[in-house]
Formats: sequence, structure tokens, C-alpha cells
Amino acid sequence: MRNQMRLLIDILTPKQALFLGELTKRLMETGHIVHVTSRKFNETLQMIERKNIHAEIIGEYGKNKYEKLIKSLDRASKISDLIHDLKIDLTISFSSVEAARASFGLSIPHICISDSPHAEAVSRLTIPLSKKLFTPKIIPIREWTKYGIHPKNIIRYNALDPIVWIKDFKPKKDDLALLQLDFNKKIITIRLEEHFAAYLLDRSSDHFMIIKVIRKLLEKDHDIQIVILPRYEEQFNILKKNFKDEVLIPSRMIYAPSILSYSDLFIGGGGTMTAEASLLGIPTVSYFPGRTTCVDQFLSKHGMIMRTKDPKNIVNWSVKALFDKTLKEKLKKKANYLKDKMEDPLKIILNELKLMQLI
Repeated sequence: MRNQMRLLIDILTPKQALFLGELTKRLMETGHIVHVTSRKFNETLQMIERKNIHAEIIGEYGKNKYEKLIKSLDRASKISDLIHDLKIDLTISFSSVEAARASFGLSIPHICISDSPHAEAVSRLTIPLSKKLFTPKIIPIREWTKYGIHPKNIIRYNALDPIVWIKDFKPKKDDLALLQLDFNKKIITIRLEEHFAAYLLDRSSDHFMIIKVIRKLLEKDHDIQIVILPRYEEQFNILKKNFKDEVLIPSRMIYAPSILSYSDLFIGGGGTMTAEASLLGIPTVSYFPGRTTCVDQFLSKHGMIMRTKDPKNIVNWSVKALFDKTLKEKLKKKANYLKDKMEDPLKIILNELKLMQLI
């Protein structure tokens, strides 16, 4: 191990808080100084608080192209000051544009971790500036080299990212107290799409297609509980307006692995919870509005998810899966088999950083 290093880790989403939070812990256990930064975004801040991560909050999330540009430029300037003042030796992020740009400008190595080549905007602004990229092995090398990184600088691990916090997870009903669920009834959990993400900004026709699905599911069976997890206040307000008390819409973040563990069905418009649900063996539908991601392709190929953007198909498959005990048993076995084969991504990352003498 090198002498005590000063690292900056930039956490921008709840998923990153889970993955990078654990990486931060392991780095600190080896004696390094780790400074964590984040930005104003409710779910991220709530996850940081839940995981007891001490983070300096810098800047906020932009919801349109102009906001994203201006807020990112402002944040990059402030992170540059921080890196300079703290004499940081190395930065690590999940494609943080600000961390990558500041590091490059200050001649400090930036390590990128990503499973999302479909996120073109942030990939173009981070992958070429990164010394190394760590990514799941299921993602073809060509998905990354098109952004300007040399294949030799791509290190792949045999795992999906959620294995870091799913592998030994034990669900707690206490995490779900806010919902006041009836555990004798079927539970359907729905996660809305990330419609302010750069890769979905121009797909307005896809927004809230899921409202049709929710309405049809309510018409099919009134003895179910539908839990909807919005990402933004705008989504929360539209859902409340459309469904009032017909569905459960928490006003605060619900810890995903816990609600998924007690769900009979999951319908996801994003990526992380879809992967989490599948690794927990939950019948899962992915309606991710963009082109099918590499992770979704992998899960679909292994029969772990149903991939469709058609409301009718979502409803029909969901109703069938909801009462198919055989399907649930098969999915549990597949999930356990896949998890047992996966390696620890953090171990791969830490070992490689040691070999590179970066830590």
C-alpha cells in the first residue's frame, strides 16, 4: 500500500451512495483519507443519511439542458477548489462530469465506475477523461471504446452492481412502516422512469405511460396494493392528482431492497431497482423508455425480466405473473444461481488500484 492517500469520491444518486458508500468504508479501513461530496437531490441525500455517510453537499441537480449545463459548470468550479485545497491525490465517481473535468484540469487521476453506456451525455464527458473505467463484464467493450477510452484501460468484473448491497441483504419490515402495508395482500411496486435524465429529456411522449398501466391494474383486481416510487416532486404531484388514495405513494424515500423483498411483482422504468428486483427473484417488468440497456438485455436473456414498453403487454404479463407460484420459484432459483457466480466488484476495484499504485 502507498502512503496515506487523499481521495475524493463524488456520490450523485442513491445507487451510488450504496456502492460508493461501501467503497469509501473499505478505503478508510485501509488508512486512507476519503472526502465524500454529493449534490442537492432528495433521494440521494436521504440515502446518504441512511448509510451514515459524511458528505459535503456541493451544487444541485439540473432538470433541463440549460440548468444541467449551468449547474454542472458551477459545481465543477467548486469541486476544483476543493480538490486543490485538500490536495486530493485521486478521485472516484460514477461518471461525475464535475469530478472528471476537475481532475483532468488539475492533472489528478480520475477513476470511473459505470454500468450505463446508454447515458451518452455523461459518458462522453467522463469516459475519455478517466484513467481507468470499471464496468460489468456483460457490457461489450465496444460500448465504451466509442467514447474514446482505450480497451486496456477498461477493467471488467463478473457481477451486476447491486450485488454489492444485495448479496447478504436481510429485509426489515420496519423500513416499510411509513407505507402501513397489509402483508396479507399482494404487493405491486412500481418505480417511475428518470424522465429528467439527459438520455430521456427528448422522449416526452414516454412520460407517464405508466399511468395507463396503473389504472388497468386497479381495474383488474381491487385486492392488491400498489406502491409507486416517484423520483421527483413533479411525479409525486401528478400521481396524487390521478390516483388520490387508490395507491400508496410515499413522501420519503423507501429503502428499495426492503420493499422489493416483500413485493409480489415489480414494474420498473429505470435500471437499478430492476436489477435489484431480479437479483432478489421478484417477477419483474422493465419498461425503461430508452433503448434496451446492456443490463436489461442480460437479465432478459436469462429469463429474469419481462422487457416491454407496451401498456397492454405490461398489464397482461403482470396479472399472470402475480399469481404464478411456479414462476416465482423459478426466478428465486435463477437469482440465487446468478448471485453465487458473481464476484465482489469492490474487491476487483481495490485490487486494481493497488496494482496501479494509486492507493
